[in-house]
Amino acid sequence: MAFAKDQWTKAVKQADGTVKRERDEKRWGRGKRWLGVWTDPHGKERSRAFETKVRAVQYATGMETDRDRGDYLDPNAGKVRLDEIWPRWMGSRTVDPATEILYESKWRLHVQPMFGRRMVKSILPSEIAVWLTDLISAYGPSTARSACLILNGCLELAVADELIKRTPGQSRIVKKPARRLSDVVAWSDETVDSIIEPHPEEFGLIPIIGSAAGLRQGEMFGLSVDDFDFEELVIRVRRQVKRLGKAYVFALPKNDRERLVPMSASLAKMVREHIARFGTTTVSLPWEQLDGEIQDHALLFIWSDSRQLRARLYDLVVWKPALVMAGVIPPPVKDTRGRRRYKADRTSGLHALRHYFASITLADGINIKELSEYLGHHDQGFTLQMYTHMLPSSYDQARQAVDRRLEQLTEQGRSRGDHGPEDGPFDAGPGLI
Repeated sequence: MAFAKDQWTKAVKQADGTVKRERDEKRWGRGKRWLGVWTDPHGKERSRAFETKVRAVQYATGMETDRDRGDYLDPNAGKVRLDEIWPRWMGSRTVDPATEILYESKWRLHVQPMFGRRMVKSILPSEIAVWLTDLISAYGPSTARSACLILNGCLELAVADELIKRTPGQSRIVKKPARRLSDVVAWSDETVDSIIEPHPEEFGLIPIIGSAAGLRQGEMFGLSVDDFDFEELVIRVRRQVKRLGKAYVFALPKNDRERLVPMSASLAKMVREHIARFGTTTVSLPWEQLDGEIQDHALLFIWSDSRQLRARLYDLVVWKPALVMAGVIPPPVKDTRGRRRYKADRTSGLHALRHYFASITLADGINIKELSEYLGHHDQGFTLQMYTHMLPSSYDQARQAVDRRLEQLTEQGRSRGDHGPEDGPFDAGPGLI
């Protein structure tokens, strides 16, 4: 049974055989006076020091109550530092190598400096809330979301391992950074044409495929001659060129899903002409991981060194100069080291051509389900949320549908000789209520 023990006194046997507690001169006035003492689930006596006897008894009694309910938590367990939990959490995740690199970067740069050396039981919800606010301000909501995912993952593992009772990251005062999708603005036909025109001839097909098929950058860089079915007029999106640290691999498209994308006859003709003029080059890269099985693919687009395209180099040497010539972004300026610096943001990347593809297909009647499949999104709700503002207005379609129905009914009435009220009530016919 739980009890409190006085550490400032000791039991002294008196001459008459009785026991009396007397001041312990070595301990009197030093440290907390009272020990709350209880028995843990293994029958071992445990204790914790308190200033007052009442608080000591309350705590010890609570620990034995938790023991009897099966909710017992070792009070020393929470002293484990987050640094010790991080590798266990990372080892419990099944993620692709690129995501693993991302997680390690966010841990090293944002989570570890703030919480790594802290005991998990000492981390407060208010600290997490302030930390997230600072991250959003300094690095934006995307970085804050990734860092929050890692911290919460580690804390949830601590709860699962019974190191703490609840995670402070789930407190109501911790506002997780929301994913906000602002309305996407699609470029005009003229803008897309003006970007395509200044591209070097060997790369001119890249923005054409982006705007006519909606492929991602890495997917276009990984296109092989075998991915074009000129009979069925489809593109088989089966791989991407993916960066892992400083190296590159072939990998499945995003969300690990292959897909078919319709190819127009005009696009098919352009692809044939490109292959006839520039040919293809076989590139060998490991599959999915740096030590993965080597695959060979006859790629449409390569650098002059016969290697696969690299996104950052393509962006600097080809894409941004084309944006400057099209008037989309201003000319670059040179920094103190003489390097060209372009003023661009996420809205002016090659990814913008996917938004253009979405806009022209939606305008011509493609539904959200089909568009989501063509773009390779993980679910239709994401596609709808991103492009709902591009859907054609239903007002005109509704007006036209009613007009067609009324004209049909009027013609039916005339064919029966129903010309006016004298012939009886107007027969609206079935279906019009």
